[in-house]
Amino acid sequence: MTEISETSGTTGESRTNGEVWIVGATGRVGRGVTTRLAARGLTVVPVGRSRERMAAVGAEAGLPGDAKVVVADSAERIAEEIVRQRPRVVVNTMGAFAATAPVIARACMPGGHYVDQANDVVAVEGLLALHDEAVRAGSTLVTGAGFGVLATEAVVARLCDGQPVPHRVRVDSVASVAVEAGALGAALAASIVDVLTAGGRRYENGRLVASRLGADSQHLVFPDGESAKSAGVASGELIAAHTVSGAPFVTATSALAPTGALMRALVPLLGRLLSVPALGRLAIDRLGRVRAKAAPGPRKHSWGHAVVEWADGTRHEGWLRAGDGMDFTADVTAAVTELLARGAARPGAWTPAAALGPDLATTAGGTFVLD
Repeated sequence: MTEISETSGTTGESRTNGEVWIVGATGRVGRGVTTRLAARGLTVVPVGRSRERMAAVGAEAGLPGDAKVVVADSAERIAEEIVRQRPRVVVNTMGAFAATAPVIARACMPGGHYVDQANDVVAVEGLLALHDEAVRAGSTLVTGAGFGVLATEAVVARLCDGQPVPHRVRVDSVASVAVEAGALGAALAASIVDVLTAGGRRYENGRLVASRLGADSQHLVFPDGESAKSAGVASGELIAAHTVSGAPFVTATSALAPTGALMRALVPLLGRLLSVPALGRLAIDRLGRVRAKAAPGPRKHSWGHAVVEWADGTRHEGWLRAGDGMDFTADVTAAVTELLARGAARPGAWTPAAALGPDLATTAGGTFVLD
C-alpha cells in the first residue's frame, strides 16, 4: 500500500501519512471500526498479532486483498512501528488501557492522533495527563470514545450549556449489549478485574475520593418505560462528568456494577484478592477463556442519564438513547477517528464531548431526551 503524502495541517501532521491504524482489529469493536472507516473511504490498516486473522478482518470490511497489515505483539512493538511509519490516527481497541494507552499515544506524537475506549479512572486520568504534551506536539488524544463516557458526558454538557457551574451531578450508564458467541477475551476480562480492584470513587468538594463499589444504588425508569438497576463505580464517566461540568460533587453509577446486597458485601474482599498481581493475572486469563453463548441485549435501548443540580435548588435531568452499547461504541470511535483524520479537533488530550462537542453523540446515532 502506497503511503499518502499530506501537505495541509500542522507541521507534525505533514510528517504523517494518511493511514488509520486499528490496534486490536480482530476484536468486536476493532472489527466494527475497521468496517465503518473502510466504508467511509479512509485508508485503514489492521494491527495485531495474527496476519491471517487481520487479513480476514480486512476482507470482511471490504479492504483489497493486498491491503497492508501491521504485525506486532505488544504495545511497545506497536509503538515502535508507529514511530517508524507515522500513521495519521491510531485507534487502540486492545484493552488494558492504563498500560497500553500512554505507550501508544506518546508514539503518535508529534502530529499524529490517538483514540481509545478506556472507561476506568486510572486509564482516563492517565491519558488526560498528557494534555500539555499533546498541545506542544500538535496531536489530539481522545480517551473514552465509547458508549459509557460519551452517552453521559454529552447529556451533562447539554444540561450545563449556558448555565453557571452546578453544585452536584450524577450520571448513570446503562448499556444494553447483545452477547457474541465465543470467548470473552483478555480485553473484557481485564476491564472486569480493573473495576473490581479499583473499588468505588466519587468527587467530594472537588476532590476524587474513595467510596464503596456498589454504593449509590439506583432504580432507573427509562423514557421508554423499561427499567434497570445501577450502582456506584469508579469509571471514566465520573471523570468526564466532573471535567465537563466543573461541579464539586459528582457520582457515577453503572448497570455493570453489583447491585445485590450479597455481591456488594463480597466485592471489597474480591477486589483485595485480585489486587495481588499474580491473582489478578490468573483471573484475567481464566475469565478471558470463558466461552459465552450468543444472546440478545436485555433491553431495546442503551441509556446514558444525568441529573444536574445547582445551589439555588434548580434541577435538570436528561437522557441519551442509543442502540446496542457495543455498536454505539464502534460508531463513536469511527466518528471521532474520521474527524481527527480530517483535522477537526484541537490539540490536547480530551474526552469525546470535550474534544468535539456533545453533538458527537447524535452523529454516532444517539438521541437526546432532555427535560
